[in-house]
Amino acid sequence: MSGTSRIQDKFLELDSKNEKALIMYAVVGYPNEKDTLAVIRGLIKGGADIIELGFPFSDPLADGLVIQNASMLSLDKGTDLGQFFRLVSKIRQESDIPLVLMTYTNILYHQNYEKFFKEIKNAGIDGVITPDMTIEESKEYLKAARSNAIDTIFLVSPNTDKKRLGRIIRQTTGFLYLVAVYGTTGVQNKIQQYTIDALRNTKK
Repeated sequence: MSGTSRIQDKFLELDSKNEKALIMYAVVGYPNEKDTLAVIRGLIKGGADIIELGFPFSDPLADGLVIQNASMLSLDKGTDLGQFFRLVSKIRQESDIPLVLMTYTNILYHQNYEKFFKEIKNAGIDGVITPDMTIEESKEYLKAARSNAIDTIFLVSPNTDKKRLGRIIRQTTGFLYLVAVYGTTGVQNKIQQYTIDALRNTKK
């Protein structure tokens, strides 16, 4: 990828001020299209540095009950890619904040990777997180993302071994998504020791 992306520029800006990034998440279409935009405006006004836009999927394997329920309600209300692109377009008219699409591989695959990445780049998306995209199956995905200057944000977990961690880091751009706990997303009461260990080992 030539040059830098909005995501990389944001981290450089924060680093120059010795600050960390506040990355926020919202499910597109929940509770409806109008309110999703209001939520995102609120996140921007509240100081978010990067926003992840979760596009709903019918089988969100990596998500806990809260996001699963939001995704189901969004899909029930008819959320589709057209609505997603309209939302991104409206955000881009108001803000230059880095935007990351978070969804599942099946949606990208059925659209055709190259076509999909071109469309989201034109809409104003800067990076993509696909929790079920493995590094072993990512060749065409990476090729399409790089040809359209989209950051590919891969996931690692506390039990990712050192060799595989290295492979994933080499293919990740934008930032690395370190899953904090085993299992799905959801409410946590404390930070586990294995999470602290994973942070230290990954940072090395």
